[in-house]
Amino acid sequence: MKFIDEARIEVHAGKGGDGSAAFRREKFVPRGGPSGGDGGRGGSIWALADRNLNTLIDFRYARIHRAQAGEVGRGADKYGHGGEDLELRVPVGTIFKDAGSDEVVADLTEDGQRALLARGGKGGLGNLHFKSSINRAPRQFTRGAPGESRTLKLELRLLADVGLLGLPNAGKSTFIRAVSAARPKVADYPFTTLNPSLGVVRIAHDAAFVIADIPGLIEGAAEGAGLGHQFLRHLSRTRLLLHLVDLAPPEGGAEAARSVRALAAELKKYDAGLARKPRWLVFNKADLAPQAAARVQRTLRTLRWKRPWFMVSAINGEGCRQLCNAVHRFLSGQAPGDSR
Repeated sequence: MKFIDEARIEVHAGKGGDGSAAFRREKFVPRGGPSGGDGGRGGSIWALADRNLNTLIDFRYARIHRAQAGEVGRGADKYGHGGEDLELRVPVGTIFKDAGSDEVVADLTEDGQRALLARGGKGGLGNLHFKSSINRAPRQFTRGAPGESRTLKLELRLLADVGLLGLPNAGKSTFIRAVSAARPKVADYPFTTLNPSLGVVRIAHDAAFVIADIPGLIEGAAEGAGLGHQFLRHLSRTRLLLHLVDLAPPEGGAEAARSVRALAAELKKYDAGLARKPRWLVFNKADLAPQAAARVQRTLRTLRWKRPWFMVSAINGEGCRQLCNAVHRFLSGQAPGDSR
């Protein structure tokens, strides 16, 4: 199924039914009086998070959603039936924003969570509500109120504990394949990954965390280079970023340090909050780099890096288990341990 993480829709809640102006006319009810019932309320529109969905593709093609209107009131004190609510099922992690003000209307982060998107209109009053001692035969009634209408932007942000960053071909997809059951495409050309993917890293029977892989980010992404910033939103909910650095030639030493700084600058351009998240360096492809340890030390000195770092070879799994254990300790609130 095609991965769609953005959509724009219109939601129109149901109009409330009109009240009724009617009078009792039974044979044995003298001076029967008013008997017009109220109109039913209009149907509302709700959003429901469903863990069985993983894309917004349904909303790319069905853009207008209308709830049922309420029925009008009738005579003999009969009230109109309320309109049925409309429920829009979306993947967990979907954000609804008002298209005009960009205000967040709903943020669904848990399976089964519901949020009201548009409230149905209130039903009108029948003439039985207007009778009084001086108005025995009222003909007044009120119309039903219109339901709320709004245009919404939908954004899907994947729920993951850890996010992978790096230039194209840094080995992010190979890494996530090495540590989880996820199977993103791997090839020897840039931008192999075109869509985000999730993998569950299991440390023990009762210990695991979720890792997210997004397409490679390159310098100039803020100006639209490569795939731009369009997938960085999927890292906004993560607690830790793993920045993969390619150790294989020609990237090494000063060139690796320059790429790390460039990618950090792109993060800041997109979202300062994302740039402030904890970020660890993961030097990958150690099996292909001559004197890999020396290259790593030169890069760390150039960057003056004081945070945790690791050296791995994702293709054969070397160093990956130690990294995953350190990530789990960090997510559990423990110190990450030795960065070797």
